Amino acid sequence: MLPESSVTFLKRLLDSPGPSGFESIPARVWREEAKTFATEVRGDVAGNSLAEINPKGSPTIMLDGHIDEIGLIVQYIDDEGFAHVGPIGGWDPQVLVGQRIRFLGRDGDVFGVIGKKPIHLMKNDDREKASKMSDLWVDIGAANKSEAEERLQVGDPGVIDSRAMDFPNKRLVSRSIDDRIGAFTALEALRRYAKNPGKARVVAVATTQEEIAWHGGGALICAACLNPKMAIVIDVTHASDSPGMEKKELGDHKLGSGPVLTRGALINPVVFNLLRTAAEKKKIPFTINAAGRDTSTNADAIHIAREGVATALVSIPNRYMHSPNEMVSLEDVERTAELIAEVCREIGDKTDFTAR
Repeated sequence: MLPESSVTFLKRLLDSPGPSGFESIPARVWREEAKTFATEVRGDVAGNSLAEINPKGSPTIMLDGHIDEIGLIVQYIDDEGFAHVGPIGGWDPQVLVGQRIRFLGRDGDVFGVIGKKPIHLMKNDDREKASKMSDLWVDIGAANKSEAEERLQVGDPGVIDSRAMDFPNKRLVSRSIDDRIGAFTALEALRRYAKNPGKARVVAVATTQEEIAWHGGGALICAACLNPKMAIVIDVTHASDSPGMEKKELGDHKLGSGPVLTRGALINPVVFNLLRTAAEKKKIPFTINAAGRDTSTNADAIHIAREGVATALVSIPNRYMHSPNEMVSLEDVERTAELIAEVCREIGDKTDFTAR
């Protein structure tokens, strides 16, 4: 299992607020941990954080996990002091009703609660309608606009105010598992690679802006500057073992069933086979996800960076995605890190990533 020190770091990382475009707090936490073992640690102008082992090795392998989470941004403060917000990333507004919000204000955290007209005051037809973002507001306890603006400003970002929790059966719950768990796993794989490195230069990257990044975000920037020959993207995928999940559409990826290896149009078949073979050799349980088109992850941007990068996607089953209570199995996280470290050790200058 994951060492207790790694779990403590993971919880600190998950609890750090960092929606897309405002990732500096979790990025600092990630870099501080990386400095305890990595040869070189740095950041870049896009907010990405990079840690590497064997900097003179070859080829270069990029391990990508995006560190941003979905959030909210203040768009308007009305005369009564209520803040009206817009989404950072993809929200189901029903999830927000009644939640507490933690804004990152200029002078520190500002806490608020999401307000909505009480059900007692709704007409019958309105009770049946789903809430829209425009139906909601945030109450920070201010008496008027002037008082609110002393603490909160237009453009201030926020996240749901919830903390990581341990659950039975080695499960962990947090609002920011998508995809801070990927940024954690990239660094954990690098830590394991560092204990027994191979020939490759391996760079773990906590990338930014994935939740808003139809343009490729921080991952595209990193792929351009690192010029990797191979990349493994680590993200989450929908767990199939909760009520109402359709396995015919999602595949069968239960919590505790191990890493999910994506196979499909954008995935380099050589890297996929390396991952599958290593998992079989190490007796690491895994499932396979089929992707006939894009993957809606950083793999979509990385695989076409520069002259092209041999890219694979490894996912961790996640329940209740984009909610305050996403859930993963720590066994899946540990197995994913171990598998990736093992594959990195097998890569050398003679590894041919050309699809045949």
